[in-house]
This record gives sequence, structure tokens and C-alpha cells, in this order.
Amino acid sequence: MIILSENFRALFYTPFYAAHAIGAYRAEGVDVRLRESSSPERTAAALNAGDVDVMWGGPLRVLLQHDADPASDIVCFCDVVARDPFFVIGRAPRPDFRPADLTKVRLATVSEVPTPWLCLQDDIRRDGADPALVPRIAGGTMAGNAQALRDGAVDAVQLFQPYAEELLASGAGHLWYAAASRGLTAYTTLNTRRSVIATRRDELLAMVRGMRRTLRWIRATPGAGIARTLHGYFPDLSPALFAAAIDRYKALDLYGPDPLIRREGFDRLVAAMRSGGALKRDIPFSACVDTSLAEEALASGG
Repeated sequence: MIILSENFRALFYTPFYAAHAIGAYRAEGVDVRLRESSSPERTAAALNAGDVDVMWGGPLRVLLQHDADPASDIVCFCDVVARDPFFVIGRAPRPDFRPADLTKVRLATVSEVPTPWLCLQDDIRRDGADPALVPRIAGGTMAGNAQALRDGAVDAVQLFQPYAEELLASGAGHLWYAAASRGLTAYTTLNTRRSVIATRRDELLAMVRGMRRTLRWIRATPGAGIARTLHGYFPDLSPALFAAAIDRYKALDLYGPDPLIRREGFDRLVAAMRSGGALKRDIPFSACVDTSLAEEALASGG
């Protein structure tokens, strides 16, 4: 039995819930038990302490762990969310938006987790502007920031689904930027310790095959079908909004085509962390990523 820890409850983590809902792990012959978690910090601590076998979360936290402790044996081993799930939503239409434009508007950014701003500030920098010049409101929650946009207290907000879809559907917001459009950015993977891979390889391989099965199901299933299947994980979200949010993510190719973590997406994340001052040094792909299970799962076909 594999104990898998949730990172925190979020709609863009849909494949992780779907794997349980459609019985993908069971179909591959492995018993995976989901443990709920209220915060990424708590999840990471549980993995480090050996209280859970696997967690899902951002490669960012694996990189930070290796930056602080080069001897760390935490690795990412299965890709799931291959692009950035955040959006910039503005009060007025801006069809010619460029990231550098954010230096001229009041922008409320995500406070709950660090990755969204680190990636967005790198986009601004690559667009030729200094992210330090953004009139940024950094302390609010996504729910609070969405209300601030409705109230006219800010010009734009950075948030994920379903907050973005709610603003767009109501007409209170307009899509300026989907961060997924920048291309691959290693965003959410299954993570474990190298010692677990060594001792429980067959179970983890079956788990990766289960996620491969799930990613195929996500690609083949319309948002409405995904919403029906996963309603129990998000009981307060209307099926129509759930479906629209997932269909938008699918259109952006948010989820990986298979469980293999690509070097391109990892390097883009490292570059963003370096430019934003989150990493003190470059950390090799091989230190943080083990692709052997995904490669084996893909080679087996099926």
C-alpha cells in the first residue's frame, strides 16, 4: 500500500483526484491511499519524515529542498501538470496584452504559494521590463483579490481556476494572460524519496502507469464528464463552472501527454526561480528528477 499525500485542494490538481475516482491505480494493481493535507509545508514535512510514501506538489519545493540540503534524496518522478495553471484577469479588455504592461497597472498577485509570482516576474523580465516596477498588491488571498477586482480596487489579478472562470463568466473580468501559453513549466509532479524508489519500485511503477491511464482519460473526456466524476471532491462548485474551468485548462494543454518530466519545463522553472532570487545556485536536473519509472511505463505500452 502506498500512502499518497494531497498537497492542498485545488481544481488544477484534477488528474490526482481522477486517478482515484476512475480506479486507475487499482487497474494497475497497486493500492494507493489518499491522505488529505491542508498545506504544502505540512505535506513536504510528512514526506521528509517518512510519514507518507509519495506526495504531489511543485518541483519548486524539491528544488528548494536540494538548495538547502544538497544531500536530500527527494525527487520528482511522474509529470502531471506540465504548464502554469494561473491567469492574469483584468477589469477591462486588453487584447494586445504583454507581460511588461503589468508595470503600469495595479496588480494583485497570489499570496498562498510562491510559484505563480516567481514565474510571472520572469515573464515580465523576459518581456524587457523590471518586475520590481509592478504596482503589486501581494498580501491578499485569491478570493479576496477577485472581489477587489469587482470593486475596482485593483486593475488586474493573478489567480487560478475556478476564480478566473467565475470572473470571466460574470463579465467582471477579462482574460489578459494565460501563463500556460508560455510553454512547458514543470508545475506539479509526484514526488518521493530515492530510498522509496529503491525499495518499492514495482508499486511506484504501477502508480506511474495508473497516472498514464488517468492522463489519457483526461484528454479523452469532456469537462462536463470530468466534473460529474469528480463532483465529490468539489461539492460546492457548480457542474457548469467546473466543466468550463477544466475545458479551458484542457484547451491550454495544461496536463502532460504522459508521465515523463521534460527537461525543457524543468529548466524554465529553474530560470524563473533564479531570476526571482529563490535559488542560490543552479541545481542539476538529475539531482531532482528520476525519469526511469516514467520511461519504463512508456516502454511497456498499453
